[in-house]
Amino acid sequence: MSRPPLALELYSVRNELKEDTAGTLKAVAEMGYEGVEFAGPPNNSAEELKGYLDDLGLPCCGWHTPFALVQDDKLESTIEFNKTLNNEFVIIPGLPGDQTQTRDDWLKMADFFDGLADKLADHGLATGYHNHHREFTPWDESSDETAWDTLFGNTKDSVVMQLDTGNAISGGGDAVAILKKYPGRSRTTHLKPFHATAAKEDRGAGFRPIIGDDTTDWPAVFDACENGGGTEWYIVEYESDAFPPLEAVARCLKALKAMGK
Repeated sequence: MSRPPLALELYSVRNELKEDTAGTLKAVAEMGYEGVEFAGPPNNSAEELKGYLDDLGLPCCGWHTPFALVQDDKLESTIEFNKTLNNEFVIIPGLPGDQTQTRDDWLKMADFFDGLADKLADHGLATGYHNHHREFTPWDESSDETAWDTLFGNTKDSVVMQLDTGNAISGGGDAVAILKKYPGRSRTTHLKPFHATAAKEDRGAGFRPIIGDDTTDWPAVFDACENGGGTEWYIVEYESDAFPPLEAVARCLKALKAMGK
C-alpha cells in the first residue's frame, strides 16, 4: 500500500483556528500537511471553509462531530454541511457518559452506529468513533473484552474505527494489536505521541513529547496501518501544552517525514 497522506487534527490548534481561520489553515498548508480534520461545532459556514480549503488545495478528511449533531433533528443539516466540504468522514469523538456505562449500553451504541452508517451511506458519507483512554479496560476479570471490542465487534465494517494511538496506549491498549484485530476498519488513524514511562506518575506527562520522542513503536504502527489496517489518512493530533501549538504540529510533521512518511 502507498503511504497514506498526512493530515492535521485541527483540535491541536483550536484557539488559533478560532481567532484566525484563514491564517491558521494557510500556516498548516505551508507546513506541508496534506489535509485537515475539523473538530467540534463549526465556527464558520461550510461555504466559507470550502473557499479557504480550495484556495489552499487542502482537502477536509474528517470532522469530529458532536453526538448531538448526528441525532435525527440535526442530521440533515450535518449531512449538507459535510457534503459542501466534500468530507466523507463524520467521526464521533465522544459519547454521553450516562449512555456508555455498561456492556449493554455499548451494544446499544453499536446499533446506533450501524443505523447512522446506513443513513450516511445514502449520501456518500461514513461515520465512525474516535477513542479516548477508557475504552480499553476489560469489563471484568473473566473476560478480556473491552468497550472498544463491544463496539467494533458488533458493528458493520462500514463503521470506521478511528484509532487514536496515544489515547489507546494511555488506557492500556495495544495500538498495533488493535489495528490487526480489526483489519480494514481504521480508515483514518490518529497519530498521537505518548511516552509510557513519563506517564507512570502523571498521565498528562505522557502526552508532552513530540512524535518520535515518545515510546510508541511507530514503525509497527505504520506497518499495521498500511498492511491490513486500511488506513487512508494519517491524522496528527498533539494535545499537550509543552510547545506552542503551531510549533508542536510542525515538529510532529517534520519527525514523520524523517521517518519516511
